[in-house]
Amino acid sequence: MRNLILGLFLVIIPSLALGAEPRSDRPHWSLELKGGAFFPGAANWSKFYDSSYTGEYGGALSYKVLRQLEVGLEGSYLRSSGKGQLPLHAAAGSTVQAGEVTYELFPLDLFVLARGVFSEDQLLVPYAAAGWSRVFYREGVKSQGSTRGSVNGYHARAGVQLLLDGVEPETSHDMYRDYGVHHTYLFLEAKYLRAMADTVPDGSVNIGGTSCLAGFLFEF
Repeated sequence: MRNLILGLFLVIIPSLALGAEPRSDRPHWSLELKGGAFFPGAANWSKFYDSSYTGEYGGALSYKVLRQLEVGLEGSYLRSSGKGQLPLHAAAGSTVQAGEVTYELFPLDLFVLARGVFSEDQLLVPYAAAGWSRVFYREGVKSQGSTRGSVNGYHARAGVQLLLDGVEPETSHDMYRDYGVHHTYLFLEAKYLRAMADTVPDGSVNIGGTSCLAGFLFEF
């Protein structure tokens, strides 16, 4: 039994050491690729689209001003289809009768992000970000035309990331050698977006909402 335990240590310890191999310098950029569920802030969303959520996909690129502080740009895309009556935005000045409705959102976010990272081999890293948003929307009804526009808003998000370098140490080493990727993380995050758009006849509605997302982070 003692020999078996010793043998396991001899196999595991070198792998962990390789996964946490020190790099020659610190990373300066972060790239996030993510996807998940978006829960719209509009009160009657499920009435028109037969679901309380829709899919969201996006990515973000940020520059590390400090190891713990970043500034960057994020973009995402959401799309839903449904049927029913739905108030168009103020540009149309009318209400859509029953028909096939397609609704798309393209949020762009400028953000400042802080990561709680204090060592390069830290397994769990919490983070939080907030900033300004510009939300582009497009709403089309079959045989009745479409309306589009954009509004300003703000957002906030927070999550936790899990370091994956030790899972495949050789792959991690190759990615650093070939592509300059220092670290790879799996992350989970929650995001809130608020952007008020004028509608008829309700006055205004939040075309933002809450997102639950997962993805991969690459630092290089």
